[in-house]
Amino acid sequence: MKRERIENFTRGWFIGNFEPAILKTEEFEVGFQIHKKEDTPEKHYQELSTEYNLLLVGSLIANGETLGPGDIFIFDPKEVTIVELLEECHIVCVKTPSLGFNDKVVVE
Repeated sequence: MKRERIENFTRGWFIGNFEPAILKTEEFEVGFQIHKKEDTPEKHYQELSTEYNLLLVGSLIANGETLGPGDIFIFDPKEVTIVELLEECHIVCVKTPSLGFNDKVVVE
């Protein structure tokens, strides 16, 4: 058995085409994020990747829809993500393909 800690990875991203990664692959990337209620997620989109999100804990509003634990929400390439955190949220995110940290475009 191998063992790692999520804190050893950049912003919770631990599988994908970037360093460090426990599995380096261009197929997909996986991350786990904890967002505090007071965090303000950047309005952004992915140029080429599709982003699949599973909300494990908390509630938020994503592109006008209120979501809670167990909800899965998907952002297609070039779809702007606008997220308001209603409380602390724990999210597992999968993006495909894995283009590292170069696919995100911040929108003003």
